[in-house]
Amino acid sequence: MAIEPGDVVVLKSGGQPMTVAAVDEGNVECLWLGDEGELFRETIPSVALSVVADIEADDDLDVEDDDDEEEHEEAGHDDEDADEEKSSKKKRRSA
Repeated sequence: MAIEPGDVVVLKSGGQPMTVAAVDEGNVECLWLGDEGELFRETIPSVALSVVADIEADDDLDVEDDDDEEEHEEAGHDDEDADEEKSSKKKRRSA
């Protein structure tokens, strides 16, 4: 997979995530924030980097959230059925 601007990468030897700002031949310009919020910029050979995240991975998270909402809605319908059943029982008792 080719490294492109906007990709999140790390050194193959480890370290914190960096954002790719530019790619020029075999070199990649990376940006990252230090522990105290300072911005760092360094050019690193592409052979030393691995891509760790992309935009498509974020889209997959949205799908899972949608599934959770559907399950919650289905559970809500079960609660409504239970409430109707209780109301019917109360009506029968009073009759």
